Amino acid sequence: MRYISTRGQAAPQSFADILLAGLAPDGGLFLPESWPQIPAEEIFGFAGKRYAGVAFAILKRFTGDSFTDAELREDIEAAYSDFDAPDIAPLVQIGPQHYLLELFHGPTLAFKDIAMQVLGRLFARALAKKGGKATVVAATSGDTGSAAIAALGGLPNIDVFVMHPKGRVSEVQRRQMTTAPFDNVYNIALEGSFDDAQTIVKQLFADKTFANAAHLTAVNSINFARIAAQSVYYFTATAKLGKAASFIVPTGNFGDVFAGEAAMRMGLSVNRLAVATNANDIMARALNTGVYASGAAQGTLSPSMDIQVASNFERALFEASGRDAKWTADAMQSFSRDGSLALPPSILSALRARYSAAQASDEETLAAIARVHRDTGRTIDPHTAVGIAAAAKMGNALQAPLVFLSTAHPAKFPDAVAQATGQKVPLPARLAALYDGVERATVLPHDLGTVRGFIEERLHPA
Repeated sequence: MRYISTRGQAAPQSFADILLAGLAPDGGLFLPESWPQIPAEEIFGFAGKRYAGVAFAILKRFTGDSFTDAELREDIEAAYSDFDAPDIAPLVQIGPQHYLLELFHGPTLAFKDIAMQVLGRLFARALAKKGGKATVVAATSGDTGSAAIAALGGLPNIDVFVMHPKGRVSEVQRRQMTTAPFDNVYNIALEGSFDDAQTIVKQLFADKTFANAAHLTAVNSINFARIAAQSVYYFTATAKLGKAASFIVPTGNFGDVFAGEAAMRMGLSVNRLAVATNANDIMARALNTGVYASGAAQGTLSPSMDIQVASNFERALFEASGRDAKWTADAMQSFSRDGSLALPPSILSALRARYSAAQASDEETLAAIARVHRDTGRTIDPHTAVGIAAAAKMGNALQAPLVFLSTAHPAKFPDAVAQATGQKVPLPARLAALYDGVERATVLPHDLGTVRGFIEERLHPA
């Protein structure tokens, strides 16, 4: 199994190579040269199997000879050993043909753990084989940062720099990052939006002298290993239902929903992938109007989705274009320059054959939390609620059963939940200690040189 860049100017690489690199050297994103195929009988045979076993069956198709079967099994088993739910991603019925796919039972109580816990272990193993050190730089809208810290904190030969937009994450999300006790973890509270943080990450990678000297890498969803690991729960959910479903995915950076496209390209039958956005609705507008245009990020009750540039959309565009790397590179350069991209009819048609999209306001988000609580007795977080509210607008475009990806524990967003239900969410044991810990973070301006200098001053020698 070899991997190519969406922009076509990088030599094919192994899984271990792209795991440690994160972003392709030409600025593109890695994808497999061809998608591995999983027969339908194997997919439905996943029903009743342990989640770790299904993850191994899928991920081994991507890792090639980078890891032995024994190494891959060991890391997957270790990754899921500290989850609160035995089946890792439980499928919970909340109404006729309506289900929640609970993805928040890991160490940081967010869906990012499902992939990050695997990625962290494989990353450390690949680095040990290669030798040397790595510098992880992650931009986070709330959950990726804490998941990266939980996976990589304290590991040898790795420095972790996490940038979150100052004042634009929940208190629980912030404390999960800033109270981490690890000497190799540095938190940056960036003055600006998530998009500002993400732009700086991309600029750091584009600075080849710095990137090479720092052994720079990324573990957010631009790293294909995250996409591969997240595709697993689409398979397990479908196998449990015994039939194809429509998946409703709260979306910011487009990684979680593109994992659904990856599953489809591997052979999974899916009725529809539904993109649910909050007021930062760049993806809903792109799919519904045909114009991919960024704007100023708005703060909402679902802060992990307060994103105006969806990096993983490049992967979907590459596939929708028939893997035309030249068109993709030109399109991304045009979007970077102009902040807007008109999608050609053929590409828009290919995207719409797979995706539907709708936006939900904060008011609609609160109403969805209240409605689910009233009708089912269950409490959901605001991101999950965005999915439920947006799905209602899509109506007949979504063929039942409907599976709503529930991406975070409601206790991470207590203010929104209390506003909707009038009740406080009991604090899980995993979160209780956060309020006793000492916070460590450095406030920096939205300035590339300042951030680069901060990182350079703190890098541990190889």
